[in-house]
Amino acid sequence: MKVATSNRSEITLEAWLPTNWTGRFLSIGNGGVSGCIQYEDLAYTAGLGFATVGANNGHNALHTGVVVGKQLTTKYYGQDYKKSYYLGCSTGGRQGLKSVQDFPDDFDGVVAGAPAIALNNLTSWSGNFFQITGDNTSESFVSQKLWSVVHTEVFNQCDSLDGAVDGIIEDPDLCQFRPESLLCGPGNSTNCLTSPQVTAVRQVFSDYYGVNGSLVYPRMQPGSELTASRLLYNGIPFIYTADWFKYAIYENPSYNPATQTVQDAAYAHQKNPFNIETWNGDLSAFQKRGGKLLHYHGLQDFLISSDNSPRYYNHVSTTMGLPSSDLDEFYRFFRISGMGHCYGGPGAWQIGQRTIGAAGNPMNAQNNILLRMVEWVENGAAPETVTGTKFVNDTASLGVQFIRNHCKYPKRNVCADPVNQVDPSAWKCV
Repeated sequence: MKVATSNRSEITLEAWLPTNWTGRFLSIGNGGVSGCIQYEDLAYTAGLGFATVGANNGHNALHTGVVVGKQLTTKYYGQDYKKSYYLGCSTGGRQGLKSVQDFPDDFDGVVAGAPAIALNNLTSWSGNFFQITGDNTSESFVSQKLWSVVHTEVFNQCDSLDGAVDGIIEDPDLCQFRPESLLCGPGNSTNCLTSPQVTAVRQVFSDYYGVNGSLVYPRMQPGSELTASRLLYNGIPFIYTADWFKYAIYENPSYNPATQTVQDAAYAHQKNPFNIETWNGDLSAFQKRGGKLLHYHGLQDFLISSDNSPRYYNHVSTTMGLPSSDLDEFYRFFRISGMGHCYGGPGAWQIGQRTIGAAGNPMNAQNNILLRMVEWVENGAAPETVTGTKFVNDTASLGVQFIRNHCKYPKRNVCADPVNQVDPSAWKCV
């Protein structure tokens, strides 16, 4: 359906109203800069008995969709909904946090994954990788083949820090990668890096600072480079950044993203169209109404650095003056080791976050992050861990490869029994 949001704009909204309705309302989010409804998420959540709405990411689409969707739900079923929920990742994660910050009455429970918050700065950071590497003729450019060498060395240096050598870095905070170990020695030019390339790799894994030394965005966490090298370090200005600066920041289609500077990043941050940055740390209105926020981020995310999520959690903590023991009442954050961007990766990434993340998993609160949110809101059963599953070749019919209980931040996973590392009981949150 079409819903007007101003005298010159409208959104497209769709509602799925299941016959097995549980009395719960849910809104889904979007991804990237997509202007499309995410039908996979509509089907997933409606299949679980939620009256679900999704919109096309238009002007004020999420809040408008919630208002209209709740009215539709009540009218269709002839009774009011009992509880209201949200599920989204990436842009959808940012939309969820935007709701918590600006529309605290919309949802009783919000599940926000890999949120694209600090959005203007995130976009500048994504564009800065071209400034670091240059194009594929630059002396600082690192080919995908050499990024594979870097990836191997990242795990040589950091995989064992959690107590198990398993191709997964449980806490990238502990991985302070030293690319100088790959520097080509005299007479060697195979599977090694030149000095300009070493400098580029170190910059990729370093925080991005801007005007007057202010932090623009944290580093890319080590471990994600195989995929990130195809998307962000490929010698081409990142398309999302190019379009954001052309059409949202400068409103000039002729803007050349190859010339991006820290001044451009500062201007984007200052302009912040429609307060899209989504960085308000005061969630007291959501807290006071009894809302619950479950935030997760994959630690091999190749598009949005997982270092930014704990930065936001800590921002909320200091803004509200609440230590983790008090934040736990309404806000819990989980780092999902070995998960890529919202799903996939070598870790136990299937946590029930969408259809593909629930396939083959037990449909219970411990193994499904959406059902866990329902348990927290309706029965007060807050999560201490989130259990993820890794199937062989990510195919449930081939059987379980391993299961892992992901820790509530600021705790991290440590392997106490490396011989039995595939057993979840071999890992402890410390």
